[in-house]
Amino acid sequence: MARIWAENSYCKRRKVGALLVKNKMIISDGYNGTPSGFENNCEDENNVSKPYVLHAEANAITKIARSHNSSEGATLYVTASPCMECSKLIIQAGIKRVVYGETYRIMDGVELLERAGIQVDFLGDVKE
Repeated sequence: MARIWAENSYCKRRKVGALLVKNKMIISDGYNGTPSGFENNCEDENNVSKPYVLHAEANAITKIARSHNSSEGATLYVTASPCMECSKLIIQAGIKRVVYGETYRIMDGVELLERAGIQVDFLGDVKE
């Protein structure tokens, strides 16, 4: 389902989706893109991601923060391994498990999650 959600992204270089699940229910979702109210264009004229583009994990976590739900003890399903910045948010949000579907070239975020005692599961580079 996170892969399907990723298709909502307007980013051209990479589409990433994330779902937060707790008690077998989706409590939040996100995909990479620009902040609310900004143009839906993630890359500049040189095809470089704009510095204010939010990652899918950050969108899902900030969305839950604006709701009456809590991410404490939740599982995050994300299509790509989290970066360092998103991993810090995951730790602070009380998420206890992260499941990702493809590895990114920099794995320091996953290492941080493991160091924090968060269960991290890699499903494998599954391509459709």
